[in-house]
Amino acid sequence: MSLSEADTRAKLIDPALHAKGWTENLIRREETAGEIQIVAGQPRKTGGRTDYTLRLPPDGGGQPTVTVALIEAKPESDAPGHGLQQGKDYAKRLHVPFVYSSNGHMVVEYDDKSGQAQGPFPIANFPGPEELRARYEGHKGFSLDAKAALPLLKPYRRGESSRRYYQDAAIRATLEKIATGENRALLRMATGSGKTRVAVQLLRKFADAGQLRRALFVCDRDELRLQALRALRDEFGDEAAAASTRKPEKNARIVIATYQTLGIAEEDGNASFLSRHYPENYFSHVIIDEAHRSAWKKWSQVLTRNAEAIHIGLTATPREFEYTEQSDEATNDKDITADNIEYFGEPVYDYTITQGIEDGYLAAMEIRKNDVFLEGYRESERVTGLTQEDLAEKPLYDVQTGAPVSLEDTKPRYDASSFEASLLIPERVSAMCDALFNQLLDTGGPEQKTIIFCATDAHADVVANEMNNRYARWCKETSAERNQDYAFKCTAAAHDNHLAEFRENQARYFVATTVDLLTTGVDVPAVRNIVFFRYVKSPISFYQMVGRGTRLDPATEKLLFRVYDYTNATRLFGEDFKQRFAPVTDDPEEKGKGTGEPRQSIVVEGITAEVTKAGTYVLMRGDDGIERPVPLEEYTERLAAKLVEDIPALDAFRKTWVDPPQRQAMLARLPDAGRSPYLVRRLTLGDDYDLYDVLAGAAYGQAPKTRVDRADAFSWKNQEWLEAMPKQASLTVQAIASQFAKGGTETLESREIFSTPEVQQAGGLSALKAFAEPSDAVRQAKMRMFEA
Repeated sequence: MSLSEADTRAKLIDPALHAKGWTENLIRREETAGEIQIVAGQPRKTGGRTDYTLRLPPDGGGQPTVTVALIEAKPESDAPGHGLQQGKDYAKRLHVPFVYSSNGHMVVEYDDKSGQAQGPFPIANFPGPEELRARYEGHKGFSLDAKAALPLLKPYRRGESSRRYYQDAAIRATLEKIATGENRALLRMATGSGKTRVAVQLLRKFADAGQLRRALFVCDRDELRLQALRALRDEFGDEAAAASTRKPEKNARIVIATYQTLGIAEEDGNASFLSRHYPENYFSHVIIDEAHRSAWKKWSQVLTRNAEAIHIGLTATPREFEYTEQSDEATNDKDITADNIEYFGEPVYDYTITQGIEDGYLAAMEIRKNDVFLEGYRESERVTGLTQEDLAEKPLYDVQTGAPVSLEDTKPRYDASSFEASLLIPERVSAMCDALFNQLLDTGGPEQKTIIFCATDAHADVVANEMNNRYARWCKETSAERNQDYAFKCTAAAHDNHLAEFRENQARYFVATTVDLLTTGVDVPAVRNIVFFRYVKSPISFYQMVGRGTRLDPATEKLLFRVYDYTNATRLFGEDFKQRFAPVTDDPEEKGKGTGEPRQSIVVEGITAEVTKAGTYVLMRGDDGIERPVPLEEYTERLAAKLVEDIPALDAFRKTWVDPPQRQAMLARLPDAGRSPYLVRRLTLGDDYDLYDVLAGAAYGQAPKTRVDRADAFSWKNQEWLEAMPKQASLTVQAIASQFAKGGTETLESREIFSTPEVQQAGGLSALKAFAEPSDAVRQAKMRMFEA
C-alpha cells in the first residue's frame, strides 16, 4: 500500500531533507487559523491550512528568520509534480522564491525568478541550505552578510507566535527591498490583518539591528494616533510618544503624529510644526499609515525633509484602478494611487480581504444586494434618476431652512447618484430603513452593531430618526424592552458622536449613521453589518467602509459580517472597476464639482419607493486573483461541479467522507480554498446540518437532513443490525450515534467520545471491544449514519 501524504512527508521527505542539512529547526510548519464554525451553539475551529517551509540557517545560531522555499508533499502514489500549482499559489502568500512538489521519491522545482519548473529529479539531489542561500542572494540582489540585510536576520523578540505567516512575509518582503539599497516600500494589507503590528515589528527589527535612530509614525486622525501609540508602547515602552501641538516629544525615539499636528497642509506661508521642531533628516525611519488617504500633497514634506530615511507606506486598498466614472472622488483616488505607486513603487506584498477570510483571520462576508424603485419606474433607480418633470406638483423645500423651493430652482435632472446629497426623498429613506430593519430581524434581531453610510450630515440625521422610530414600533409590537440609545448620528458635525460607547458598549448604541467618520481607522470589532445608503464613487473609500466589518470579535463570537447594499456600491469590488457604471451626463452638479460653489440640497415629498431583494452574494477570489461578488446560487453550483468532477458518485463520496485524511484533502480541493462548503451551509441550510448534507444535497441531489433527524434515522433504519449485537454493544453504538446530533461528523471521530457520560453509561469502550474492534465498529456506524 502506498504511503499517504502525511506518511510520505514523515517517512520519506523529512529524512531526505535532514540528510541534505535541513535540520528540524530549519523546517517550519506555517499554520493558518482555520475558519471558525458555530456547531450546536458553540464555536469550533476547523482545521487550518499547513504549509511546509524551509528557512536558511542563521549565522552564529539562533532563530532562523529567512524563509526561502515551500514544499508540497503528496501521496507516494501521485506524480511528483502533482502539488506544484497549489504550491505556487501558496508561495505568493508566503513570499518565497522556490517551490518544491514531491511524492517522497522524485521532486519538481519551480523558480519564481525564472518562472520555470525543473525536474523531476531524485529527492537525494535536493539542494542543501548553502546552495539555496546562494541562489536566494542571487535572486534578491544582496548578500545576507551586508549591513543593509542585518534587520532581516533579527529574530522576533517575543517568539514566532507573535506574528502570523503573512505578517512575517510582509516584513521579509519589506526588509528585502531595503537590503537592496532602496529606501522606499509600500505594503498593501486588508483592514483587520494587522498593518500596525507589521509596522511595529519592522521598527523593532531595525532597532535590534542598531539602525533605528528616531522614527516618525504618521497618521491622519487622533483615533489612529492612539491605536498606534498603544501598539508601539507595548513594544517600545516609554520610548514611544504621541506628539501634540504643545509637545513635539523630541526626546522620544518613536514619535506618533497626525498630519494635523505636523501642520503639513498649512497654506498660510508660516513654517509648519514639522519644520519648526524637527530638523531635516531628524528621523531615520518614517512610516506613513493609511497611505491611500494621504495624497502626495499631504505627506510629501515629511519625506522630502527626511530624504535619507527609510520610508514605508501602509495601505488597505487595491493597487490599481481603471476609472471611467466622472467624479471628483474617482479623480482623487486616481491621483492618490498614482502618487503612491510613483513614489513607493509597486507594493512589495499584498494580502487581500478574501485571503484573510480563507485563512480564518478575517470574518466571512455575506453580501445582500437590494434594488430601490421609485414611482413610475420599474428599472433600477441607479440608471434612471428623476427629471424636473417628475418633481412637478410635489412639495419641495430646502433641507436646511425648510423654505419652499420652486420647480424652476431645481435641476433638469437628478441622477440616482446625487440622491440624498442633492435631492432628499423621505419616502425613499423610509422604505430603505424599513427594508433594512426587516433584514436585521431575519438575521438575529435589531440589536446588532451596524454602520450605515449616508450621503450627508442631514441624511444621517433622517436615517437615525427613521431607524429609531422603526425600532420603537417593533418594541411596542413585540412587548420588548426598548433601549433608549439605539440609533445615533456619528459624524464630525455631531455634538456628541458616541463613538466610544458604540465601540465599547455591547448593550447600547447599536446603529451608527455616518458620512465618513467611520470609513477608516476606527476599530469596532463587534460591527456585524455595513450598510450603503450612500452612493460611493471612490473605490478607496469603499474598501475602507467595508473594512469596518472584517475584524473577528471573540468577545461576541462574531465570525460573519454582512454588507447590505442599496446603492450598488459593491460594484466596486474587483474587476468591476474597469466597467462603466453611470452614463456621461450634462448634469451641472457633476460638471461644477470642485468649483467651491455650494450645492442646494432639496427635499421632495410624495414620491413613493419600493425596495426589493436583489440576491445574496459571496466575495470570492477568482483564478485571476481578483476578488468579486458571486451570486450564492452560482457559488454553490461551482462547489457542486468541482465535487462531482473529483468524485462522480454519491457512494464514493460517502466512502471518502468517513475517512478523515481523504475528507480533508477533498475539502481542500474545493473552490475558495475549501471555505465554500462552510459558507454555503451558513447561508443556506444553517448550522443544524452537518457539512455532509450540505455537499450531498448540492452535488448529488440527496435531500438534506438535520443532524438530529439523521441520528434518529440511523436508529430505526439500522434496527436489525443493532439487534444482532450484544445488548451492551448495541446500546454503546446507539449512544455514539446520538453524539452526532450534537456535533456532527467530527464528534464521531473525537478521541473524547468514549468519555462522554452517555457512552460510558451504555457500556463504553469495554462493551464495544467485546463485540468487535472499536475503530471498525465506529467506521461501520459512520457509513450507516450517512446512508440513513
